[in-house]
Amino acid sequence: MGTLSVNQNKLQKRIRRLAGEAIADFNMIEDGDKVMVCLSGGKDSYTMLDVLLYLQKVAPIKFEIVAVNMDQKQPGFPEHVLPAYLESIGVQYHIIEKDTYSVVKEKIPEGKTTCSLCSRLRRGTLYTYADEIGATKMALGHHRDDILETFFLNMFYGGTLKAMPPKLRADDGRNVVIRPLAYCNEADIEAYSILKEFPIIPCNLCGSQENLQRQVVKEMLNEWERKSPGRTEIMFRALQNVVPSQLADRNLFDFVNLRIDETAAPRTLDVVNI
Repeated sequence: MGTLSVNQNKLQKRIRRLAGEAIADFNMIEDGDKVMVCLSGGKDSYTMLDVLLYLQKVAPIKFEIVAVNMDQKQPGFPEHVLPAYLESIGVQYHIIEKDTYSVVKEKIPEGKTTCSLCSRLRRGTLYTYADEIGATKMALGHHRDDILETFFLNMFYGGTLKAMPPKLRADDGRNVVIRPLAYCNEADIEAYSILKEFPIIPCNLCGSQENLQRQVVKEMLNEWERKSPGRTEIMFRALQNVVPSQLADRNLFDFVNLRIDETAAPRTLDVVNI
């Protein structure tokens, strides 16, 4: 890649800055960490690896990076692409070979979406492998748009207010998941992946399904953003400004014992100036 234009340089700086801010805000990476970077071969995970390699050089702390890809034995998967790329940039890597593709095709009827089962199988395998290699953090390439889409999916279809947190400890306590691109938007990541000419591997198992609920939500958010530019950023900011007393979750706020404060100063009503 040659000299960057002004806009390309701004793009690169913006992605690096936002990733750095997210990592700092949530204390994602600490001195001595071994970060397992999960690579799918898509634009998001390539961008995440690229940014983490840069931050590894300039950060005031020392941390190790290990790239891991899970070969799910999808027909036509180009097995040579990721190893060749990782070797070309000198990154330590592991390829996990596990035929989850056959499991998904066997369990999910034709025409039904496969993402849920596929992601569960992949996540469980990666969690186990991170534990085996002694990784202290497991980095995933989800970005701001992914987080918002998940929030609306859970609200519309699951009846819960939850999304993808930038940092998460697994239920068994054995893994800590981090999402360094949590502050980055998908459009910037797509432009960056084109700029860097990453060897993208498309997901032919689930990525091309048109009837995904996530795709419907994505289109809804994109339409909102077109009509009101900046709305996506505002909605993401709302996830960082939760007020439990203004919702209705009795586990988060003690509504049952809410009473007037007998010690509070009484209000005075100035009728003349109303």
